[in-house]
Amino acid sequence: MKNKRTRTIIRVSLLLFMVLVVAYTLYQNFFTEKIRVQAGEQAPDFVLEDMKGNNVQLSELKGKGVFLNFWGTWCKPCEKEMPYMERQYSHYKNLGVEILAVNIGESDIAIESFVKKHGLTFPILKDKDKTVTEAYDITPIPTTFLIDKNGKVLKVITGAMTERDIVNYMELIKP
Repeated sequence: MKNKRTRTIIRVSLLLFMVLVVAYTLYQNFFTEKIRVQAGEQAPDFVLEDMKGNNVQLSELKGKGVFLNFWGTWCKPCEKEMPYMERQYSHYKNLGVEILAVNIGESDIAIESFVKKHGLTFPILKDKDKTVTEAYDITPIPTTFLIDKNGKVLKVITGAMTERDIVNYMELIKP
């Protein structure tokens, strides 16, 4: 009789524990809000180092449209859209549009190899400690923010883009 009672207490305790874990998980997912940068908001300012060792500050680009792209060398959709971005950058940089491609936490060697392989000339920024990635709440990659000349986010794009998409987005942020 005592063993049966002990087993029942253990089972009820485990069941209660599991219910609490599920309830907490549901609460975290549905009732706590992650702050994600959204269209209509000012883009959070940041300073990141480029591949040449220069600091680049977002707010210093006011007056230009900014195509802010978060990416990784291992990301196949990122790799596919980079040549499209490069072709459009060569055209739109003279029209007041800047591309900032923020690499998320990878080594200089991996980034340099990728840049060389694809012949990229637009600024590649390094977010080694992922502070900017976290500030912008980036999931998934690629994620791109279209920022107007006043520093306001016009649109957030998640996932891969076609070259036609990139042209349309560059036109949207062209000052």
